[in-house]
Amino acid sequence: MTVRTATAEWQGTGKDGQGTLTAPSGVLDQTPYSFKTRFENEKGTNPEELIAAAHAGCFTMALAFQLQAAGLTATRLTTEAAVTLDKDGAGFKVTRSALTLTAEIPGIDKAKFDELAGSAEKNCPISKLLNAEITLNATLR
Repeated sequence: MTVRTATAEWQGTGKDGQGTLTAPSGVLDQTPYSFKTRFENEKGTNPEELIAAAHAGCFTMALAFQLQAAGLTATRLTTEAAVTLDKDGAGFKVTRSALTLTAEIPGIDKAKFDELAGSAEKNCPISKLLNAEITLNATLR
């Protein structure tokens, strides 16, 4: 079993306050987040951006393992995850994560590519975690 941690600290109100995110790896080290980084594009991060990065990274790695098991190696896999935050009653809800993949994989046909990409989409741990619609638009070059 693997356990990863991160810590959020917050000061002030929801709209006017601000916080930092820190993770033991050092990738997040007192990284700022706030209402403005979440809803007004101020410099810093936000939970949805971090979910998008986690989903893109998880899916891409899952696909690399799927390819490896099939005896294939990608020249390049590039995935963007677009996470949608929608109003949900008095609050908000992540409703969607749209994955867009561009892949360069020597020796693969379109049917096998679609099969492996679809399996990676459904089976990466972050896809399994999200209670949202997940879509995949995959292009093989």
